[in-house]
Amino acid sequence: MKTRMYAFFRGTYIIWLRDFKRLLKDKHQLYGSFARPILWLVFLGMGLRPIFNETEGFDYVQYIFPGIVVMTLIFSGMWAGISVVWDREFGFLKEILVAPVPRTSIVAGKVAGGATQAMFQGIITLMFAPLVGVSLSVVMVCQVLGVMLIISLALSSLGLVIASRMYSYEGFGTISNFIIMPLFFLSGAIYPVHTLPKWLKLMVSVNPVTYGVDLMRSAVLGISAFSVTMDIIYIVGFGVVMGALATILFRRY
Repeated sequence: MKTRMYAFFRGTYIIWLRDFKRLLKDKHQLYGSFARPILWLVFLGMGLRPIFNETEGFDYVQYIFPGIVVMTLIFSGMWAGISVVWDREFGFLKEILVAPVPRTSIVAGKVAGGATQAMFQGIITLMFAPLVGVSLSVVMVCQVLGVMLIISLALSSLGLVIASRMYSYEGFGTISNFIIMPLFFLSGAIYPVHTLPKWLKLMVSVNPVTYGVDLMRSAVLGISAFSVTMDIIYIVGFGVVMGALATILFRRY
C-alpha cells in the first residue's frame, strides 16, 4: 500500500514539475496573461458600460471582473490538455504510459500542471482589481484564491478529457474552442442570469462554469444568484466527474 502511494505521489510530482518548468520557460504565456484581461476589461467592459450603466449596484466593468478572472482560468486550464497533445506528438506520452507509475498519477500530474498554469494567470488578472475599482481585503484574497483553485482543477480535468482523444493541435483547438466559448458566454459572466429568458436559463443552469462565475462573484463582490454551498458542490462535483472520466480514458491506452 505504501509503495503504491509513494509511486502515485512521486509520479504526480514529476509530471507536474515538468509542466511547471515548461511554463516558466514560456514567456509568451506571461505576455498573454497581461494582454487578455486588458482586452476584455477595456474593450468589452468600457464598450458596453454605457449600455448597462449599473448592474446589481455595481459598475459594469466591476460586475464582469469576476467573470473575466474565470475566463482566464478557462483558457489557462486547457493547458493540461495542450500538454497532453504536445507529449503525444513528440513521443513523451508513450514513455510515461509504460513507466512504472499508475495512470492516476499521470492524470493527477497533468491536472495539477494545468491548475498551476491557470492559477498563475488568474493571479495576474486579479492584480487588475484596483484598476477597475474593486477593493479586496487579505481575507477576500484568500477566499478568491481558494475559489480559483477549485475552478482551475475542475477545468483542467475537462481539458484532459478533451485531449485524451485528440492527436493534433488543430483538432484540440477546434474542439476546445467549440466547448470553451459556449461555457463562457452561457455562464452569466458578462450579464446577469436572472434577466435571461426561460429557455436560456435552462442552458445556463446546467453549465458548470455558471457556478464557478457565481462563486467568484460572491467572493469578489458579495453578490450571487445561487447559494455558495450549491456553487461549491456543483463545481467540485463536475471536477470529480471529469477527473474520473479522464482516468478511465487514460487507462484504455
